[in-house]
Amino acid sequence: MTRILVVDDEPQILRALRINLTARDYEVAVATDGASALRQAAEWHPDLVVLDLGLPDVDGVEVIHGLRGWTRVPIVVLSGRAGNQDKIEALDAGADDYVTKPFSIEEFLARIRAVSRRAATRDTELAAVHLGDHTVDLVRKTVSGGLRLTPTEWHILEILLRNPGKLIPQRYLLAEVWGSTYVKETHYLRQYMAQLRKKLERDPAHPRHLITEPGMGYRYTP
Repeated sequence: MTRILVVDDEPQILRALRINLTARDYEVAVATDGASALRQAAEWHPDLVVLDLGLPDVDGVEVIHGLRGWTRVPIVVLSGRAGNQDKIEALDAGADDYVTKPFSIEEFLARIRAVSRRAATRDTELAAVHLGDHTVDLVRKTVSGGLRLTPTEWHILEILLRNPGKLIPQRYLLAEVWGSTYVKETHYLRQYMAQLRKKLERDPAHPRHLITEPGMGYRYTP
């Protein structure tokens, strides 16, 4: 059963969406502010998030940034803000779609289905990433051969594998994995990249896939 987290501070909206989604065999959880939304997402691991931007504690765009720091869960914004700039900011932050209130429930459900299909296609592609002698499944968080990775190793590896061929700056990785106060702690990355290479590369001393760009960052080369 697909899990959907609905984040909105309007009781009528929460009730209407819970009823309509449950009637269509979705499993639904709700949150009424940004802090509880982020906590619920981390604990419950929804398959999709429906998010209002006008939350009482933090702006919904900040919630999107918070989610995108660790998950690619599809996010559908459901907001009373109809301005183009609001839509641009939400989509640039990582939202997958934007529905303006008031809305047709049938159109909203169609958007949910469309976003879910795109996510399923993306996840299928990420279910078999080949790295050396191993197959990494980013959806199920497994590596062939029963190889174990720590949560921090997974976080670093996932960022790299989701951006094949792209240079990922050191500061970006440090901020995403450890937080913005650690952007100068480059020795953290050196240590963890060395561990990943020992586990995943055929010849860790001469890596072919997890590449260091000296002074700049790291790159995953398929």
